[in-house]
Amino acid sequence: MNKKLGILLSTSPGNKNIETVIGLVHAAIKSSVSVYLYLIDEGAECINDRRLVELTKNGLKLYVCAYGAQKKGISPSDVATFSGLATLSELTTACDRFIAFG
Repeated sequence: MNKKLGILLSTSPGNKNIETVIGLVHAAIKSSVSVYLYLIDEGAECINDRRLVELTKNGLKLYVCAYGAQKKGISPSDVATFSGLATLSELTTACDRFIAFG
């Protein structure tokens, strides 16, 4: 059974956290770990990062806070699942490890 890694990103695309998150996601997927990334607050703007879009093609499960996306004027996308905090809560309990970048 695959391990599950959950990551929360709440910082904007200009913050260095995005680089760390992308590196973690890439390494985890390469190691057959299931990865769930939840973008919230300023992090919702990272939905259009081409590297994250590519990682969804390799297995990354990408979620975006629907409220945060609405506040930022971000339209729904086929790349990510738009959801609420209930989904975030479920991810924190379902994953073997959960890391937050904020």
